[in-house]
Amino acid sequence: MAEVIDSWKPRVFIAGIMQGSLTRKALHGQGYRERIAEIIQKVLPGSVIYDPLAANKNSLEYGEETGKQTFLRHNNQCSTATDLLIAYIPEASMGTAIEMWEAWKGGAVVITISPMVCNWVVKFLSTRIYPDLEAFEKGVAGGDVSAWIPKK
Repeated sequence: MAEVIDSWKPRVFIAGIMQGSLTRKALHGQGYRERIAEIIQKVLPGSVIYDPLAANKNSLEYGEETGKQTFLRHNNQCSTATDLLIAYIPEASMGTAIEMWEAWKGGAVVITISPMVCNWVVKFLSTRIYPDLEAFEKGVAGGDVSAWIPKK
């Protein structure tokens, strides 16, 4: 009998603070994105990782219509085409909160990296909360993430 190969690959969305509460056209540091992607690839090899910033490198320069369509497309992707959302929010981020909500409503696992454990979005939408990237990396290395991915 032929061996059945599970070809399902988890779809991972990297959400996280971009502009946050900045009042000028600028981004918070985005180094966390590459680090999260590297961590996920180690424990979930073959994952399909989507990083909205990598796909939209100069989004700060988008016109109003392009920006709106990108924002709406990403939120739809969180609710319909994501198995696992990793949210990095060292401080409040309205966009990330919406992405978390959409992913949660769509049945995705939401893992949050944030010290804001009393914040209701973080508290009630997260499957697991890590206080920082180091704790996330340690938890993931211990097998936390792979156990949360639903097998389809």
